[in-house]
Amino acid sequence: MEKLSNPQITIETIKKYDFVFQKKFGQNFLIDEHVLNKIIAAAGVTKDDVVLEIGPGFGTMTQYLAEAAKEVIAVEIDKALIPILQDTLKDYDNISIVNEDILKVDIAALVAEKNNGNPIKVVANLPYYITTPIIMGLFESHVPLDNLTVMVQKEVASRMQAKPGSKDYGALSLAVQYYAEPYIAANVPPNCFIPRPNVGSAVIRLARFTNPPIVVRDEEFMFSLIRASFNQRRKTLQNSLVNGGIAVTKDRIADALSKMQLSPAVRGEALSLDQFGQLSDLLS
Repeated sequence: MEKLSNPQITIETIKKYDFVFQKKFGQNFLIDEHVLNKIIAAAGVTKDDVVLEIGPGFGTMTQYLAEAAKEVIAVEIDKALIPILQDTLKDYDNISIVNEDILKVDIAALVAEKNNGNPIKVVANLPYYITTPIIMGLFESHVPLDNLTVMVQKEVASRMQAKPGSKDYGALSLAVQYYAEPYIAANVPPNCFIPRPNVGSAVIRLARFTNPPIVVRDEEFMFSLIRASFNQRRKTLQNSLVNGGIAVTKDRIADALSKMQLSPAVRGEALSLDQFGQLSDLLS
């Protein structure tokens, strides 16, 4: 079968199966061979790798992954796509298709079964409405991961790699950078998809740290501080934390900021991950 990266083949597949795109699943299928090759290269997929693909759609990227990897586990939520995937991927013997919601899959069990618990690579053209829950779910569950190479909304990719003081910097930046090193591998215009999305996209690789770049006494408390700090961006850090329900007095926060040689008027967006770690340890 000719590759689905040929837009004509994708259009013929849509007609053959009378497929209707589901908005609730955020379906926009990639049809650009150049971008597909960039994703495979960014992920560093080799014949030694087991790859988890989230949302294979018609199997466009799955075809490329199957040729590059040892094995591919393709998790697709839309049951209407399963017979199509069985057809478009019938020439490959190293693909397992799982008809499940990725947020409900026991990925650690899959990794244990398919790769003896060794780190896998995750590749995905993610539905934009659940990008963050999927990425953070993978990180927080401590599944053995080498890297995540994912297509996301361009704006979200910018937020993931943003630095302190920039308008894109926020809780997502800090959460991602605690677990992984982000790198934008490619910007992808809307015309690379069927149907075309209304926004630009980007391929971002998140290379998982073996150990987080900082050590904190209470990881959960630090992230509660971070979330509270950005809930009201225009307020000072002190006011944001007090209003954000952190069970610490304003005087204690002021004392901690003083010890860190930070102004009492500082805002959360000015603090680095390392500084949030220090603040967390002083307050916890």
